[in-house]
Amino acid sequence: MTQQPGPGRPRPARPGGAPVGPAGRVRAPAPVQPRVAALGGGHGLSATLSALRLLTDHITAIVTVADDGGSSGRLRRDFHVLPPGDLRMALAALCDDSEWGHTWRDVLQHRFAGDGDLRGHALGNLMIVSLWELLGDTVDGLDLVGRLLGARGRVLPMAAEPLEIIAEIVGHDPAHPDRVVEIRGQHRVASSPGRVLSIGIVPTCPRPCPQALDAVARADWVVLGPGSWFTSVMPHLLVPDLADALNETHAHKVLTLNLEVGSDETPDFLAEDHLASLAANAPELRLDVVLADPSVVGDASSLRSAAEDLGAELVVTPVAARGNPTVHDPLRLAAALRDVIC
Repeated sequence: MTQQPGPGRPRPARPGGAPVGPAGRVRAPAPVQPRVAALGGGHGLSATLSALRLLTDHITAIVTVADDGGSSGRLRRDFHVLPPGDLRMALAALCDDSEWGHTWRDVLQHRFAGDGDLRGHALGNLMIVSLWELLGDTVDGLDLVGRLLGARGRVLPMAAEPLEIIAEIVGHDPAHPDRVVEIRGQHRVASSPGRVLSIGIVPTCPRPCPQALDAVARADWVVLGPGSWFTSVMPHLLVPDLADALNETHAHKVLTLNLEVGSDETPDFLAEDHLASLAANAPELRLDVVLADPSVVGDASSLRSAAEDLGAELVVTPVAARGNPTVHDPLRLAAALRDVIC
C-alpha cells in the first residue's frame, strides 16, 4: 500500500525536483534573494541595514574606518586598531529578530556612564577590540560577534587599516570667509563650520580588505548612503582598491540621498549638489538609481538631470518616518528598496 503524505512528511517531487503542492499543483520555487553590499557608516548605514534585512539575508555591510572621536577614537589611539564604533552599529542593525538577538544587540550598544575610565565606552567596542586581540584577525573577530547576534548578514571594514580624513574647507573662519583651510580628522571635519571643497584620506592607498572587495564583485546590488556625506559616504570612493571594485563590478548601484541635505557637513547644499560632488570626486562611478524622499526634492528637473549625468534614474518616494522627517523609516525604506532591487 502506498503511504500518503501526512503532517511532517514531505510531498513527493515531480521530475526535476519541484515539490508537489495540494491537488498535485507544482509549488513555485522560492524567490532568489539578491546579494547586496551596503556601504556607509554610522546611523545612515544602520538605517539601510535595518531596511535591507527585511528583504534579504545576503547582506554585506562595508563600513567606514575613519572615526577618531569618542570611544572609537580612544580605542583607536590606545590600541592602534580600527575604530570599532561604526562596525558595532552595523552588527547591531543586522541582529536576529529574536529575544536572543535583541538582548545581545542591547548588550553591544550599552554605553557606560559614571566618571571612571570606562565612561563613554560602548561595551560592544570593548568586546570587538578584545576579540581582535585574542584572534589576531579583524574579520574573524567581526564574524564571531555576528554569530553571537545571529546577524542577518556580514560586517566588514572598508580598509584593513584606520584612515584619517582630510578636507579643504572654505569659510571655516568667519573672520576670513574666503580663506581655504585644511582640516584633519573625521570628528573635526564633521563639526567644522564652512563648506567642504574637497575630501581626501591618509594613507592615500590603504591596505584593502579582500573580503570587502569580493563582496562588491559578487553583489547583485550595491547600496550607497544615506549618511554624513563627506565622512561616511564619500570616503569609500577614495579607497583606490574599493573604488576600482565599484567601477568594475557588474552589480547595479543605488544611492539613497540624505533627508537633511543641508546638514552641518553640507551647509547650503541642495540634493543635486550631492550628486555633483559625487561626480567630481568619483568621475568613473556610474549609478543605476538615485532614491530621494519628496522632502529633499526642490527643482525636480535639476535633480533628475544630475542623476542622469551619473547614468541613474531618479526615484522619488516617501522614506522618512512619519512625525520625524529627519529619520528614515525602516519599513518605508525597505518598500522603496524592494521596488528597486527585488
